[in-house]
Amino acid sequence: MSQQAPVVAIDGPSGSGKSSVSRGVADQLGLAYLDTGAMYRAFTWWVLREHIDPTDVAAVAAIAERPILTPVTNPLAPALSIDGIDVTDAVRSADVTAAVSYVARVPEIRARLVQEQQNVVGAAMTSGRGIVVEGRDIGTVVLPHADLKVFLTADPTKRAYRRALEEAVKAGAEHPELAAQTAADEVAASLAARDAIDSSRKASPLTQAADAVVVDASDLTLDETIEHVIGLVLKARAHA
Repeated sequence: MSQQAPVVAIDGPSGSGKSSVSRGVADQLGLAYLDTGAMYRAFTWWVLREHIDPTDVAAVAAIAERPILTPVTNPLAPALSIDGIDVTDAVRSADVTAAVSYVARVPEIRARLVQEQQNVVGAAMTSGRGIVVEGRDIGTVVLPHADLKVFLTADPTKRAYRRALEEAVKAGAEHPELAAQTAADEVAASLAARDAIDSSRKASPLTQAADAVVVDASDLTLDETIEHVIGLVLKARAHA
């Protein structure tokens, strides 16, 4: 592993904590950060804005080269714009969440974005900074030669509660813990549906890389998970 520019790939299913862990690791190690899932969400936002049916594979494939994506790789303030429009918050809407797996399964979209993601990583390497990249096909497709591959997972019930709590806090719920408990079953069903689509698609399915280190965060706090992954990075660098 390069001492100057490590490349860390963090994969895992929806709600496993990839984003929070990846940002924390990148921040503490002084690395750039890229959320590849947000890029698929940005494309989905654009598809919906253009009134294209996200389930129409041919129609979505036809626009694969049109929008221009510009990610900001600061782990403390990651951002993303498409065609000059800041969609950092908009891509987290319920409509986008419901449609993103359909857009993400289109081979032409995946080919375009994999190239974009590899370009971002190349720039981080050239700068000597290094990068943490998170998503569902990073270790297997986007960065098969990453210095460290982590497959982050957690118990489905806990994944659902954490995602529901995150959404409740974002929505400004007066009692977010209670709101999360109420919404957990619905969120669990949504996560299961997304996992099924992501794992069964023909183009870059969600799967664990053979050489990935599995990290089960079911019984770990966020800080503990970040600390554990940082330990894996430092260990990999020491044995490079």
